[in-house]
Amino acid sequence: MSSVSSTPCSRPGPGHRAPSNKRCGFSMACNMGRRQKGFSLLEVIVAFAILTISLGVLIQIFSRALGTTALSGQYSRAASLAQERLDSVGVDIPLEPGSYGPETEDGFSWQVTIEPFVPEDVSWEPAVDAFLVTSMISWGAGRNEPRQIILSSLQLAESSESVGLFPDLGLGRGKQRQDSDGR
Repeated sequence: MSSVSSTPCSRPGPGHRAPSNKRCGFSMACNMGRRQKGFSLLEVIVAFAILTISLGVLIQIFSRALGTTALSGQYSRAASLAQERLDSVGVDIPLEPGSYGPETEDGFSWQVTIEPFVPEDVSWEPAVDAFLVTSMISWGAGRNEPRQIILSSLQLAESSESVGLFPDLGLGRGKQRQDSDGR
């Protein structure tokens, strides 16, 4: 006969017994069927690595989006300034051949160039002078990639030959028409 008696183990199951000289909590037979609660250290490290990589990608996407939004705002401001400069020709800037500027406004440098425009293959003399007006806006010169936007427009002015041709239409400042009695 054996002097070893058995006590019931905490492991469920019909007739499962652990030896009495060992405690049930340390017995291999008792721990085999029990499930551990919680995560292992390896699982936690892998989860943090995945989270870190995901957050790094998201931060990179957001920083590029912010940079693109800022650049888009700069292009909008430059296009608006170029249009303002085109609109000021004939008002603040005389409609004569030449170059005006460069001046700086809010970090944007602008220059307006006015050149005579002669249409090709025209057999007749036009009644108005045409000018090619170009507005160039530059910015970002301190960075490694300077940017610029150029807008061009064709603007018409009274021709020096047309002065006096159409006095009744108000197109010229030529001699006034005299009546038959010389007045």
